[in-house]
Amino acid sequence: MGLASVNPSSEGLQLCIFDLRRGQHEGQELDKILFFYPADLPFSTQLSVTGLSEGLITFTRIFSPEAACEVIEAERHSHVFYEPEPDIWMVMVVEKSKEAEAIWRTDALREVLKEVHSLFMMFHGSIRALLDKEPGGGLTRSHLYPFVMDYLRAFRKRSPWDKCCWDIFSGKKLQLPSFHDCLNERRTVQMLTVGREAAIEVQTLVRTLESSAGNTHCFSLILFQDLLVSSTLPPEDTINLFTYAVLRLTPRALSSGVSSWSYLRKGYSSSQVAGGSTFAHSGSVAEQFSGSVAEQFSGSCDTSSGDDRYRVVRPLQNDRWSKGKDGFLITDIWGTEVGDLDLATPTVWLKHTEARMYLCAYQYKSLTVIFLIPVNSILNGEQGVSMEKQKFLENASLKILKVEEKLSKGWGGENAYHVSGYRYLLVDSNRAISRASPAGKVTTLTKESLLALHMLRDEVDLEKGKNKWDHKAHDKDLEMCIRAKNNAWVIARITGGKELYMVLEKANEKLLYASDAVEKFSDRYCNGAFSLD
Repeated sequence: MGLASVNPSSEGLQLCIFDLRRGQHEGQELDKILFFYPADLPFSTQLSVTGLSEGLITFTRIFSPEAACEVIEAERHSHVFYEPEPDIWMVMVVEKSKEAEAIWRTDALREVLKEVHSLFMMFHGSIRALLDKEPGGGLTRSHLYPFVMDYLRAFRKRSPWDKCCWDIFSGKKLQLPSFHDCLNERRTVQMLTVGREAAIEVQTLVRTLESSAGNTHCFSLILFQDLLVSSTLPPEDTINLFTYAVLRLTPRALSSGVSSWSYLRKGYSSSQVAGGSTFAHSGSVAEQFSGSVAEQFSGSCDTSSGDDRYRVVRPLQNDRWSKGKDGFLITDIWGTEVGDLDLATPTVWLKHTEARMYLCAYQYKSLTVIFLIPVNSILNGEQGVSMEKQKFLENASLKILKVEEKLSKGWGGENAYHVSGYRYLLVDSNRAISRASPAGKVTTLTKESLLALHMLRDEVDLEKGKNKWDHKAHDKDLEMCIRAKNNAWVIARITGGKELYMVLEKANEKLLYASDAVEKFSDRYCNGAFSLD
């Protein structure tokens, strides 16, 4: 469920990242390509895709100088564009299919591109900064290739029955988010609802973490199960760290090696990817682009080859995190401290402060506490980090036990946010928060209902796009209703930056009945935010 298959051939899907400032002279065109999937396509095909994309960008800028194209719908392909940094473009070209399963929202595909770039920046910084550091482009490619391919392999979705998982690679086909995913929203966090007493305990824990850091400006993120409890980070940094935590750090991720909410199928095993935590990549542009994807990853994966200029951390690798005896999560992905056998503490970049931070994660039962310490505030490297961890244990251990106990008592399980008779998605775009019906409940919807919801969300995306260019993104209220072929009602209401999508399969034939059902849901679960009164 939730997957649309495409053949990753020259006609199925291409994903490329290129720099418009590079390769402007004849014979140097390949230099602009920083990443291309599939990597084993002929250079002529890669240049054809990037050349067409560049032409479309240039043409649409004639009519919209401030913002070039986002989507081009051709007869046989959809071209999805995203410019994460000035003149750095990510383009996904997807072949259209008559199969019902191969139906996707272009906005959902753009969110995939946004997520790739946001996570990349959190670990490696901006693409432009890497290019400025090493203008030849080898450093940038050596980071992008393993990261994007690890991303495609890393994100998984557990089945509704909690028995198996899928990887984006299924045989020779590449899986994309499809109409089955219309009750999900990427680039948002899912919050845990807590009672007053638990909220007080959480706030006490947060203040304890802040006071333990002294005068150092640290940040914290607290999760229970796979849900966010508290964050002192800015919104975008919260989204990025939350995404990574659910993927790799929560108890469920550690025990199963899979994410609980992403959408990829079981395919390549970790043995088919380079086994080390580094990726050496050197040579000419042609050499960097030659060979299959497997060959790109089977090169030197450690620094023993003699050329460690491009030693690259690969944070999305699977099964590389574990829980230590002291409760802190450890990994060998970042290697070891120079001149020491201790594992190096992971680091991340914060977009808001543009500072590199040590990432320290502590876990007790279902509670995961992440605190970030500025790298420039620790003078003694790993020894200094160890001292900070010790202070954390001395000051916060008892409070963590209390918080976990309070949250566990109030936890209603995986179906805690199920509402009988409703299948829904709530999105607060102002706060980047979403809540939806449990995945197991969504699977009870018929294909006709999901296709109708897909059509509805497409229409909403179109209206939201128009409002954005009219600078009315949050000023215009919107309501849409569709009667599906199976007589289900599919409804969308948008107001003040909040969005509600709902499927009612057991409603009767009258629109008034469906409208009343939405009103009751809004009054009871949304404080009347979507009520028409």
